[in-house]
Amino acid sequence: MRGELEVLSDAERLASAVAHRFVSLASAAIAKRGRFTVALAGGSTPEPVYALLAERPPIREIDWTRVEVFWGDERSVSPDHPDSNYRMARRTLLDRVPIPEKNVHRIRGELPPEEAAAAYRLQLQDHLGVDGRFDLILLGMGPDGHTASLFPGTDAVHERKHSVVAVYVQKLDTWRVTLTLPIINAARHVIFLITGEEKAPALARVYGGDPLPAAMVEPADGKLCWLVDRHAAARLPSTP
Repeated sequence: MRGELEVLSDAERLASAVAHRFVSLASAAIAKRGRFTVALAGGSTPEPVYALLAERPPIREIDWTRVEVFWGDERSVSPDHPDSNYRMARRTLLDRVPIPEKNVHRIRGELPPEEAAAAYRLQLQDHLGVDGRFDLILLGMGPDGHTASLFPGTDAVHERKHSVVAVYVQKLDTWRVTLTLPIINAARHVIFLITGEEKAPALARVYGGDPLPAAMVEPADGKLCWLVDRHAAARLPSTP
């Protein structure tokens, strides 16, 4: 496992640590480059992080007019569907902070998957500029070691040409749209948020060097951080 590993005592402390880093990275990026580009993670783990960012003082510490929000992946559903990653972030964060609507760039999961992926590739080209780098990508990890919608055994894991692809996940019998490893590994900062004992076996495999999708996240010229709670870290050799 490459990158910094920090084990927090519980999910609440983890959420606070991630929110603190988010604020710090946003402030630094805005001061240096005039804006902060971030790809949000879906699932349940980041929800407390987004809720904290929507509280004060974090709202006052970030110039939300200079934040550009994207997503790491999306389900093939409408934006108001309960499974939508966009809907979760909208409800917990975006509706509660003063971010301009033009700064919110969602994946159009309601479109046919290939069309949605092609459209998002164009959005990234238009908004990330010549270097094509995110300032921050937030990622989770599933019990099978997947991250974003890069699932073991899918072609998306081996995609090296396109920044965004559609992927059919056979075990879930569903389509998704996801960022791919080239653009993830080009980011300035990548933070994994991992909680729960059900993630412990996969995290131990990543730590041990197994080639799971999450283990393939290795920013070429950026910083990688794993923030995990003690339950997820239970099988790591350094954890009592």
